Amino acid sequence: MRIKKLSVLFILFSAISCHPAQAAAPDGEKARLEKRMEAYQYMGAATHIPWYYLAAVDQYERNIRQAQRHSPKPEGIIAIHIPKEKWAGLFNPDPDDKNPLSILVFQGFGRDGNGDGKADPSDGADVLYSFADYLLQYGPDDENIRIALWNYYQRDKTVGIILNIAKLFKTYGRIDLQQKHFPLPVYARYSYRDTWGDRRGWGGRRIHEGTDIFAHYGTEVYSTCYGVVEMKGWNKYGGWRVGIRDINNTYHYYAHLNHFSKNIKIGDVVEPGQLIGTVGSSGYGPKGTAGKFPPHLHYGMYKDNGRTEWSFDPYPYLKRWERETKANKGKKG
Repeated sequence: MRIKKLSVLFILFSAISCHPAQAAAPDGEKARLEKRMEAYQYMGAATHIPWYYLAAVDQYERNIRQAQRHSPKPEGIIAIHIPKEKWAGLFNPDPDDKNPLSILVFQGFGRDGNGDGKADPSDGADVLYSFADYLLQYGPDDENIRIALWNYYQRDKTVGIILNIAKLFKTYGRIDLQQKHFPLPVYARYSYRDTWGDRRGWGGRRIHEGTDIFAHYGTEVYSTCYGVVEMKGWNKYGGWRVGIRDINNTYHYYAHLNHFSKNIKIGDVVEPGQLIGTVGSSGYGPKGTAGKFPPHLHYGMYKDNGRTEWSFDPYPYLKRWERETKANKGKKG
Protein backbone atom coordinates (compact mmCIF):
# COMPACT_ATOMS: atom_id res chain seq x y z
CA MET A 1 0.00 0.00 0.00
CA ARG A 2 2.83 2.40 0.80
CA ILE A 3 4.21 2.09 -2.74
CA LYS A 4 0.81 2.93 -4.25
CA LYS A 5 0.28 5.85 -1.89
CA LEU A 6 3.71 7.26 -2.68
CA SER A 7 3.65 6.57 -6.42
CA VAL A 8 2.96 10.28 -6.97
CA LEU A 9 6.54 10.77 -5.83
CA PHE A 10 7.81 9.31 -9.08
CA ILE A 11 6.13 12.11 -11.03
CA LEU A 12 7.27 14.85 -8.67
CA PHE A 13 10.84 13.70 -8.23
CA SER A 14 11.53 12.78 -11.86
CA ALA A 15 12.04 16.50 -12.49
CA ILE A 16 15.26 16.34 -10.47
CA SER A 17 18.17 14.15 -11.50
CA CYS A 18 20.53 13.21 -8.69
CA HIS A 19 22.67 10.74 -10.64
CA PRO A 20 26.45 11.19 -10.26
CA ALA A 21 26.92 11.62 -14.02
CA GLN A 22 24.53 14.53 -14.00
CA ALA A 23 26.21 16.06 -10.95
CA ALA A 24 29.62 16.04 -12.61
CA ALA A 25 28.70 19.00 -14.81
CA PRO A 26 30.78 22.10 -13.92
CA ASP A 27 27.82 24.15 -12.71
CA GLY A 28 29.44 25.42 -9.51
CA GLU A 29 28.75 24.96 -5.82
CA LYS A 30 25.79 27.34 -5.82
CA ALA A 31 24.01 25.29 -8.48
CA ARG A 32 24.74 22.03 -6.61
CA LEU A 33 23.27 23.48 -3.41
CA GLU A 34 20.18 24.60 -5.33
CA LYS A 35 19.72 21.08 -6.75
CA ARG A 36 20.08 19.55 -3.31
CA MET A 37 17.56 21.96 -1.85
CA GLU A 38 15.09 21.16 -4.63
CA ALA A 39 15.56 17.44 -4.00
CA TYR A 40 14.97 17.80 -0.25
CA GLN A 41 11.88 19.95 -0.75
CA TYR A 42 10.34 17.66 -3.39
CA MET A 43 10.94 14.63 -1.20
CA GLY A 44 9.60 16.37 1.89
CA ALA A 45 6.42 17.37 0.04
CA ALA A 46 5.90 13.85 -1.31
CA THR A 47 6.55 11.90 1.91
CA HIS A 48 5.61 14.45 4.61
CA ILE A 49 9.07 14.00 6.18
CA PRO A 50 10.23 17.59 6.92
CA TRP A 51 12.84 18.50 4.30
CA TYR A 52 15.34 19.70 6.89
CA TYR A 53 15.64 16.18 8.38
CA LEU A 54 16.44 14.72 4.97
CA ALA A 55 18.92 17.53 4.35
CA ALA A 56 20.53 16.99 7.76
CA VAL A 57 21.03 13.25 7.20
CA ASP A 58 22.49 13.94 3.77
CA GLN A 59 24.82 16.61 5.18
CA TYR A 60 25.94 14.34 8.01
CA GLU A 61 26.65 11.50 5.58
CA ARG A 62 28.59 13.85 3.32
CA ASN A 63 30.68 14.93 6.32
CA ILE A 64 31.57 11.43 7.51
CA ARG A 65 32.26 10.09 4.02
CA GLN A 66 34.77 12.89 3.53
CA ALA A 67 36.30 12.36 6.99
CA GLN A 68 36.55 8.55 6.97
CA ARG A 69 39.61 7.38 5.08
CA HIS A 70 38.14 4.16 3.68
CA SER A 71 34.57 5.33 3.12
CA PRO A 72 33.36 5.80 -0.49
CA LYS A 73 33.46 9.51 -1.32
CA PRO A 74 30.24 11.29 -2.33
CA GLU A 75 30.00 11.83 -6.07
CA GLY A 76 26.47 12.98 -6.78
CA ILE A 77 23.98 15.51 -5.48
CA ILE A 78 22.91 13.14 -2.68
CA ALA A 79 25.62 11.79 -0.34
CA ILE A 80 23.64 9.29 1.76
CA HIS A 81 25.28 5.88 1.56
CA ILE A 82 23.19 2.82 2.44
CA PRO A 83 25.33 -0.34 2.78
CA LYS A 84 24.60 -3.23 0.42
CA GLU A 85 23.25 -5.51 3.13
CA LYS A 86 20.74 -2.88 4.19
CA TRP A 87 19.85 -1.86 0.65
CA ALA A 88 19.14 -5.35 -0.72
CA GLY A 89 18.13 -6.98 2.58
CA LEU A 90 20.30 -8.95 4.98
CA PHE A 91 19.19 -12.39 3.70
CA ASN A 92 18.90 -11.45 0.03
CA PRO A 93 20.98 -13.94 -2.00
CA ASP A 94 21.76 -11.12 -4.47
CA PRO A 95 23.58 -8.32 -2.62
CA ASP A 96 23.47 -6.21 -5.81
CA ASP A 97 19.72 -6.62 -6.27
CA LYS A 98 18.02 -3.61 -7.91
CA ASN A 99 14.53 -5.10 -8.21
CA PRO A 100 12.26 -3.07 -5.87
CA LEU A 101 9.86 -5.99 -5.37
CA SER A 102 12.44 -8.63 -4.43
CA ILE A 103 14.21 -6.11 -2.20
CA LEU A 104 10.89 -5.50 -0.45
CA VAL A 105 10.47 -9.27 0.05
CA PHE A 106 13.84 -9.40 1.83
CA GLN A 107 13.01 -6.27 3.87
CA GLY A 108 15.72 -4.20 2.25
CA PHE A 109 15.85 -0.42 2.16
CA GLY A 110 16.06 -0.04 -1.61
CA ARG A 111 13.17 1.76 -3.34
CA ASP A 112 12.54 3.16 -6.80
CA GLY A 113 12.59 6.95 -6.36
CA ASN A 114 12.36 8.11 -9.97
CA GLY A 115 10.00 5.61 -11.60
CA ASP A 116 12.54 3.81 -13.81
CA GLY A 117 11.68 0.41 -12.33
CA LYS A 118 14.99 0.03 -10.53
CA ALA A 119 16.12 0.56 -6.94
CA ASP A 120 19.64 1.71 -7.74
CA PRO A 121 21.94 2.58 -4.78
CA SER A 122 24.04 4.78 -7.10
CA ASP A 123 21.03 6.91 -8.06
CA GLY A 124 20.50 9.81 -5.67
CA ALA A 125 16.74 9.92 -6.27
CA ASP A 126 16.40 6.28 -5.26
CA VAL A 127 18.65 6.73 -2.22
CA LEU A 128 16.86 9.82 -0.90
CA TYR A 129 13.45 8.25 -1.41
CA SER A 130 14.59 5.04 0.27
CA PHE A 131 15.80 6.84 3.37
CA ALA A 132 12.66 8.99 3.50
CA ASP A 133 10.54 5.84 3.26
CA TYR A 134 12.54 4.30 6.13
CA LEU A 135 11.83 7.36 8.31
CA LEU A 136 8.18 7.31 7.30
CA GLN A 137 7.81 3.79 8.68
CA TYR A 138 8.32 5.33 12.14
CA GLY A 139 6.34 8.50 11.50
CA PRO A 140 7.01 12.09 10.34
CA ASP A 141 6.95 13.74 13.79
CA ASP A 142 10.11 14.83 15.61
CA GLU A 143 10.18 12.13 18.29
CA ASN A 144 9.63 9.23 15.88
CA ILE A 145 12.30 10.58 13.55
CA ARG A 146 14.68 10.67 16.52
CA ILE A 147 13.88 7.00 17.24
CA ALA A 148 14.33 6.04 13.58
CA LEU A 149 17.73 7.75 13.45
CA TRP A 150 18.91 5.98 16.59
CA ASN A 151 17.79 2.60 15.26
CA TYR A 152 19.66 3.26 12.02
CA TYR A 153 22.93 4.67 13.40
CA GLN A 154 22.97 3.12 16.91
CA ARG A 155 24.94 6.12 18.24
CA ASP A 156 23.59 8.89 20.46
CA LYS A 157 26.15 11.43 19.34
CA THR A 158 25.30 10.88 15.69
CA VAL A 159 21.60 11.40 16.38
CA GLY A 160 22.37 14.60 18.29
CA ILE A 161 24.54 15.96 15.49
CA ILE A 162 21.91 15.23 12.82
CA LEU A 163 19.14 16.82 14.88
CA ASN A 164 21.24 19.93 15.43
CA ILE A 165 22.00 20.22 11.71
CA ALA A 166 18.27 19.89 11.08
CA LYS A 167 17.63 22.66 13.62
CA LEU A 168 20.02 24.97 11.75
CA PHE A 169 18.44 24.23 8.37
CA LYS A 170 14.95 24.73 9.79
CA THR A 171 15.91 27.99 11.53
CA TYR A 172 17.42 29.61 8.44
CA GLY A 173 15.36 27.87 5.75
CA ARG A 174 18.46 27.19 3.67
CA ILE A 175 21.49 24.89 3.53
CA ASP A 176 24.26 27.31 2.51
CA LEU A 177 25.51 27.94 6.05
CA GLN A 178 29.29 27.83 5.54
CA GLN A 179 30.08 31.50 6.26
CA LYS A 180 32.75 32.05 8.95
CA HIS A 181 33.87 34.94 11.19
CA PHE A 182 37.09 35.56 13.13
CA PRO A 183 36.43 34.88 16.85
CA LEU A 184 37.66 38.34 18.03
CA PRO A 185 37.07 41.87 16.71
CA VAL A 186 39.54 42.11 13.83
CA TYR A 187 40.49 45.69 14.72
CA ALA A 188 41.06 44.95 18.40
CA ARG A 189 44.55 44.45 19.87
CA TYR A 190 45.36 40.74 19.82
CA SER A 191 48.13 38.36 18.82
CA TYR A 192 48.42 34.66 18.07
CA ARG A 193 50.67 32.06 16.49
CA ASP A 194 50.42 28.38 15.67
CA THR A 195 50.68 26.55 19.02
CA TRP A 196 48.71 23.42 18.16
CA GLY A 197 50.54 20.32 19.42
CA ASP A 198 52.79 22.18 21.86
CA ARG A 199 53.40 20.51 25.23
CA ARG A 200 51.29 21.44 28.22
CA GLY A 201 52.20 20.45 31.78
CA TRP A 202 49.37 21.55 34.07
CA GLY A 203 47.22 18.58 35.04
CA GLY A 204 49.60 16.05 33.49
CA ARG A 205 51.52 15.72 30.24
CA ARG A 206 49.34 16.59 27.25
CA ILE A 207 49.44 18.51 24.00
CA HIS A 208 47.86 21.86 23.21
CA GLU A 209 44.71 21.19 21.20
CA GLY A 210 44.11 24.66 19.83
CA THR A 211 45.41 28.17 19.18
CA ASP A 212 45.78 30.81 21.90
CA ILE A 213 44.69 34.31 20.86
CA PHE A 214 46.03 36.83 23.40
CA ALA A 215 43.92 39.93 24.02
CA HIS A 216 42.81 42.23 26.85
CA TYR A 217 40.29 41.16 29.47
CA GLY A 218 36.75 41.76 28.25
CA THR A 219 37.56 41.63 24.52
CA GLU A 220 34.48 40.30 22.76
CA VAL A 221 34.44 36.68 21.60
CA TYR A 222 32.25 35.77 18.62
CA SER A 223 30.92 32.56 17.17
CA THR A 224 32.99 31.63 14.13
CA CYS A 225 30.15 29.72 12.47
CA TYR A 226 26.50 28.86 12.12
CA GLY A 227 26.03 26.24 14.79
CA VAL A 228 24.26 24.93 17.87
CA VAL A 229 25.61 25.37 21.40
CA GLU A 230 26.42 21.87 22.65
CA MET A 231 28.23 22.79 25.84
CA LYS A 232 28.53 25.72 28.25
CA GLY A 233 30.12 25.71 31.68
CA TRP A 234 33.31 25.09 33.62
CA ASN A 235 36.11 22.56 33.65
CA LYS A 236 39.44 22.71 35.45
CA TYR A 237 41.48 23.03 32.26
CA GLY A 238 39.44 25.39 30.09
CA GLY A 239 37.70 27.37 32.83
CA TRP A 240 34.51 28.99 31.54
CA ARG A 241 34.03 27.61 28.06
CA VAL A 242 31.54 27.17 25.24
CA GLY A 243 31.32 24.45 22.57
CA ILE A 244 29.48 24.96 19.28
CA ARG A 245 28.86 22.34 16.54
CA ASP A 246 28.49 23.42 12.90
CA ILE A 247 26.90 21.64 9.91
CA ASN A 248 30.23 20.01 8.98
CA ASN A 249 30.38 17.94 12.20
CA THR A 250 33.09 20.35 13.41
CA TYR A 251 33.08 21.27 17.10
CA HIS A 252 34.34 24.79 17.85
CA TYR A 253 35.73 25.18 21.38
CA TYR A 254 36.15 28.55 23.16
CA ALA A 255 37.92 28.41 26.54
CA HIS A 256 39.29 30.61 29.39
CA LEU A 257 36.38 33.05 29.04
CA ASN A 258 35.79 35.85 31.51
CA HIS A 259 32.03 36.05 30.96
CA PHE A 260 29.36 34.40 28.84
CA SER A 261 26.91 36.36 26.73
CA LYS A 262 23.70 36.65 28.76
CA ASN A 263 21.60 35.11 26.01
CA ILE A 264 23.72 32.02 25.34
CA LYS A 265 22.49 28.62 26.56
CA ILE A 266 22.85 24.99 25.53
CA GLY A 267 20.70 24.20 22.49
CA ASP A 268 20.79 27.75 21.12
CA VAL A 269 21.36 28.42 17.44
CA VAL A 270 24.16 30.92 16.83
CA GLU A 271 25.61 32.51 13.71
CA PRO A 272 28.96 33.94 12.57
CA GLY A 273 29.86 37.12 14.42
CA GLN A 274 27.35 36.59 17.24
CA LEU A 275 28.65 37.50 20.70
CA ILE A 276 29.14 34.46 22.94
CA GLY A 277 31.41 35.82 25.69
CA THR A 278 34.55 37.79 26.53
CA VAL A 279 38.26 37.02 26.85
CA GLY A 280 39.50 36.06 30.32
CA SER A 281 42.02 33.88 32.16
CA SER A 282 39.77 31.32 33.80
CA GLY A 283 40.84 27.72 34.38
CA TYR A 284 43.71 25.62 35.74
CA GLY A 285 41.93 24.99 39.01
CA PRO A 286 38.57 24.50 40.73
CA LYS A 287 35.50 26.44 39.63
CA GLY A 288 36.13 30.17 39.64
CA THR A 289 39.94 30.00 39.36
CA ALA A 290 41.39 32.79 37.21
CA GLY A 291 44.59 34.76 36.71
CA LYS A 292 47.08 31.87 36.44
CA PHE A 293 48.10 32.98 32.94
CA PRO A 294 47.72 36.07 30.71
CA PRO A 295 44.20 36.65 29.35
CA HIS A 296 43.57 34.90 26.06
CA LEU A 297 41.03 32.89 24.10
CA HIS A 298 41.87 29.24 23.63
CA TYR A 299 40.21 28.26 20.34
CA GLY A 300 40.05 24.60 19.34
CA MET A 301 38.49 22.61 16.51
CA TYR A 302 37.43 18.95 16.62
CA LYS A 303 36.08 16.71 13.87
CA ASP A 304 33.58 13.88 14.35
CA ASN A 305 33.70 11.14 11.71
CA GLY A 306 30.75 9.07 12.91
CA ARG A 307 32.94 6.84 15.08
CA THR A 308 35.26 9.07 17.07
CA GLU A 309 36.35 12.70 17.40
CA TRP A 310 39.81 14.26 17.20
CA SER A 311 41.37 17.72 17.36
CA PHE A 312 43.04 19.40 14.41
CA ASP A 313 45.04 22.58 13.92
CA PRO A 314 42.75 25.66 13.78
CA TYR A 315 45.55 28.10 12.93
CA PRO A 316 45.21 28.01 9.10
CA TYR A 317 41.46 28.50 9.40
CA LEU A 318 41.86 31.42 11.79
CA LYS A 319 44.24 33.14 9.38
CA ARG A 320 41.80 32.73 6.51
CA TRP A 321 38.80 33.87 8.56
CA GLU A 322 40.79 36.86 9.79
CA ARG A 323 41.45 37.95 6.19
CA GLU A 324 37.85 37.32 5.13
CA THR A 325 36.37 39.13 8.14
CA LYS A 326 38.61 42.16 7.54
CA ALA A 327 37.62 42.20 3.88
CA ASN A 328 33.93 42.03 4.75
CA LYS A 329 34.30 44.80 7.30
CA GLY A 330 36.03 46.91 4.66
CA LYS A 331 33.18 46.37 2.17
CA LYS A 332 30.65 47.54 4.77
CA GLY A 333 32.65 50.74 5.26
